[in-house]
Amino acid sequence: MKTDTIAAIATGMTNSGIGIIRISGPESILTADKIFKAGNKNICLKDVKSHTIHYGFIFDGKNIIDEVMVSVMKGPKSFTAEDTVEINCHGGTLIMRRILELVIRNGARLAEPGEFTKRAFLNGRIDLSEAEAVMDVISSKNEMALKNSVKQLRGTVSEKIKQLRDKIIYEIAYIESALDDPEHISLDGYKENLRIKTEKILKDVDKLIFSADNGKIVKEGINTVILGKPNAGKSSFMNILAGEERAIVTDIAGTTRDIIEENINLNGISLNIIDTAGIRSTEDVVEKIGVEKAKKIASDADLIIYVADSSACFDESDSEILELIREKKCIVLLNKTDLESKITEEDLKNKISQDTVIIRTSMKNNTGIDLFEERIKEMFFSGDIDLNDELFITNERHKEALIEVSDSLNQVIRSIDNDMPEDFYSIDLMSAYSSLGFIIGEEVSDDLVNEIFSKFCMGK
Repeated sequence: MKTDTIAAIATGMTNSGIGIIRISGPESILTADKIFKAGNKNICLKDVKSHTIHYGFIFDGKNIIDEVMVSVMKGPKSFTAEDTVEINCHGGTLIMRRILELVIRNGARLAEPGEFTKRAFLNGRIDLSEAEAVMDVISSKNEMALKNSVKQLRGTVSEKIKQLRDKIIYEIAYIESALDDPEHISLDGYKENLRIKTEKILKDVDKLIFSADNGKIVKEGINTVILGKPNAGKSSFMNILAGEERAIVTDIAGTTRDIIEENINLNGISLNIIDTAGIRSTEDVVEKIGVEKAKKIASDADLIIYVADSSACFDESDSEILELIREKKCIVLLNKTDLESKITEEDLKNKISQDTVIIRTSMKNNTGIDLFEERIKEMFFSGDIDLNDELFITNERHKEALIEVSDSLNQVIRSIDNDMPEDFYSIDLMSAYSSLGFIIGEEVSDDLVNEIFSKFCMGK
């Protein structure tokens, strides 16, 4: 592990009210002392109390660079568990770069992406699941994702994983002790007892795996594609959800020729929406490309919103759309219900399925949108979500590890049912124990750690 002193700009590289240059490592306070002078008294930062903030100026030689507030946090009671200094300066990009250059000239080096959080992990300040939650907090797209990420940052995943590991290691220790000292530790009746305990652990693991589907949606949003014939109201629907004129709306069919993307937040749920070209047979080269692109994107969508024009009769284009959505999660918006209808809900159900969600809408009168929002939650979440009580697995790496844990525990149960020797149970229990350790960083390689933290932003 590197133990030198690192520095980086911890705030966004854009002009703002305040910028922060973060320094961490054994020489961080000494480095800051070389360029900082208190405004009203002669102090050295190495002599001040931890977790104090000091007013003064940053100097380059005899030249004042900026008026600042400097925070001093001495290890191990800091984010990285090392001595840490944060220089709070004015938030101009030029001034932040000048101060960072000064810090580097006086003993620090430029931090790698995620290196502050990596040091917190390597120094035992946080485990790997908590470190990953740091980045999830930063990249949260909605309120639900943020709340869940904050819970994970506070150790909810870590705590659960450690509880499961404690239960498993107890059984491993018991088996190994009994095999080593059969005269004093009996295994009579143990198989039945172990089966009950393993099933309870497996139930908790499978519940976490099951939560990952909801967790993925909470974190990443629902990849949603709007399909329909030209002039059915797709772009109007997109604009209503976005709350602004994102797509051009005209009475001319075929106005939308390329995809338009927008991230929409509906009651804490993110929809990654793509408005596509209207699907129809056309000789227009550009429009034809747009139609083909719409079909390709639809094949990868989590949800398809089919906007059907209730004032127009079904034709070949509608039939083509129905083929695209037949095996997908779909909501049909029966639009233009303010006009005389030529298509009914029953007509659509007969062509798709009686279970198809169909909502009568009028984009012109803005009706049916509230019902659409309700249906989204019903379709994608397994029951009501309560972020105060539930734990969601949102990291694919965690999910894969939990699946391995489940496989190992199921193998333990099979070995018990097949009356295998006890040391077989110990092998698979240890495999489950190791896979759980992979989540919190106790069973990971240096290469994986480096890969995870390389995805972090600079200064974090």
